[in-house]
Amino acid sequence: AIASSGDDAALARIESYQEAFSWLRRPDILSIAAVQGHAIGAGFQLALSCDLRVVADDAKFCMAEVSLGLVPDLGGIKPLQALVGPARALELCVTGRRVGADEADRIGLANLVVPAGDLDGAVADLAAAVLAGARDAVVEIKALVAGAATRDHDAQLRAEREAQQAG
Repeated sequence: AIASSGDDAALARIESYQEAFSWLRRPDILSIAAVQGHAIGAGFQLALSCDLRVVADDAKFCMAEVSLGLVPDLGGIKPLQALVGPARALELCVTGRRVGADEADRIGLANLVVPAGDLDGAVADLAAAVLAGARDAVVEIKALVAGAATRDHDAQLRAEREAQQAG
């Protein structure tokens, strides 16, 4: 493992990899992953770094790091847990079990599953729909949705009022 030595340079290298994935979660952009074939380890975490995932019907997801004696370290655990819940996220991470497109759709990993030949068009359609909305509203909605998990109902209502007034 890169960080097994505890070397500060190794930890900095992992941090740089994390930053490369994390920019997709910036609050001012909405990112869409197009997933076809195998998204294993870093590929799975890259898809999880995006806000939305359009998945070909041949897609397979796998958090394979455990089979190498490693932990997922590219920021995929938090979004995985948010999408599928803590018990399923734990199971997927500690077993390295492969998840097909149908299951990904059923458990909330995929926003949309399409035939592989339709993937590019489906991603383009989703991107066009996102871009059709007012940019400031889309950015604010992303922030409201992201914060909703940590706010109680009254705080969420207040955040929505304040966002509406600011817009």
